[in-house]
Amino acid sequence: MEQSSQNNYPKLHNAMWPGLVGKGPDSEPPIDLDTMLNLTAAAEVNGVKFEGVDLFLFDPHVNIDSSDDDLKSLADKIRTKGFVVGSVVAPMWPPTGGGSAMGSAEERKALAGQVRKGCRIAGKLRQLGIRPYGVVRIDSAASPGDWAKDPAGNTNLIAQTFREACTIAEDYGERLAAEGEICWGGMHSWKQMVHLLELVDRPKTIGFQADMAHTLLFTLGYNAPEDSILPQDFDWKQPEILQAALRKLTAALRPWTIDFHVAQNDATVKG
Repeated sequence: MEQSSQNNYPKLHNAMWPGLVGKGPDSEPPIDLDTMLNLTAAAEVNGVKFEGVDLFLFDPHVNIDSSDDDLKSLADKIRTKGFVVGSVVAPMWPPTGGGSAMGSAEERKALAGQVRKGCRIAGKLRQLGIRPYGVVRIDSAASPGDWAKDPAGNTNLIAQTFREACTIAEDYGERLAAEGEICWGGMHSWKQMVHLLELVDRPKTIGFQADMAHTLLFTLGYNAPEDSILPQDFDWKQPEILQAALRKLTAALRPWTIDFHVAQNDATVKG
């Protein structure tokens, strides 16, 4: 007989973006927000249920230009499910309204604009009492291939863009987290991720968000074979080798990993 268990920390959140990412005209249709919330509310394992949701600020879930009334309606909808909101993802990629963090001045301005809009929404949700903690997730919106054309120059540009994003986040009393995924140029390996965060040098405002399976790929060196921790002939039946690799990865990234359950500060929420 299975015994019920109680999870106290960390809080369990379900990400809403699987309803949007990879969906669209050339794939299956998006899963609407109401359906995602209903599925999340119904999910249960051994008595443990989700306590909140994380949002992608993109249509058809949450318009990045949502009005205050739109956000109040959103907060009420999520509250009726007994959830809170944690992290929100600002749409960085050019097709979603952003721009490359290592691109032209215009592209980097577009990315900064998305960060500003994302921080505004995050702050409003906090003001509405539905978001007691969480970060605004960002990325470089650039591919590893494009980054590799000028590694040093592109990393410096990304760091400059991220510093500007930090200033925006601080104006709204928010914190940023760089998404740990190998598809983002300048963030595509554990060594490059740490190097970038050191260059930005705003540890109180920006950090790293471990993305579980995506972060695990850092150990395999995909998109950065020179930074692989696991040997090329690694066998998944050798758990001791994997554990050693994960310890090395964790030691490097832990100092930068944001505890997004810490309550936000009392900075004034801007309009």
